[in-house]
Amino acid sequence: MNRRRFLNTSGVATLSAATFGLIAGVPRFAAAQSESMGRDIDILNVALGLEHEAINAYQLGAQSGLLQKPVLDVAVLFQSHHKGHRDALIATIEKLGGRPVAEKPMAEYARGLNAGMLKSQTDVLNLAARLELGASNAYLGVIPAFKDANLAKVAGRLAADETMHWTALTSALGRPLPGAPLTFGA
Repeated sequence: MNRRRFLNTSGVATLSAATFGLIAGVPRFAAAQSESMGRDIDILNVALGLEHEAINAYQLGAQSGLLQKPVLDVAVLFQSHHKGHRDALIATIEKLGGRPVAEKPMAEYARGLNAGMLKSQTDVLNLAARLELGASNAYLGVIPAFKDANLAKVAGRLAADETMHWTALTSALGRPLPGAPLTFGA
């Protein structure tokens, strides 16, 4: 699922409402809220899939031999951020009773990202910047779908990291930063 679709398919309800329904003895309400929790888990799994993709994209860039220091160091740092995102998403999915989506083999990511077209450091940076912008917009777009403040907060924190990554990559590419306000999340 691509990042734009992730934004458009994220209807969510509160996590505490399901608990309330169970405590209050209203199984129909609790069941409806459990369905919503299932949607929350689905949304989080889509995000986890995107984090798997980012980790592997940075791995492809690092292994390509195209990145020079200090760009390589930044790529490895950003990959470590995405590993932290992955770990936070896995923990949240498991806490909600879900099963985290598995990472695909590297070859699938290489094909999906068209890694064969990476011929220069600029190509790798362009790919990373495109993925980071998409991730930033995806996380910002999903925030309103979460009625649970904790899930919305996590999505906001992830969006902030992705935006920081995009900003650094854009600067490394020598591109101007956006001149207009409200650039992200549109």
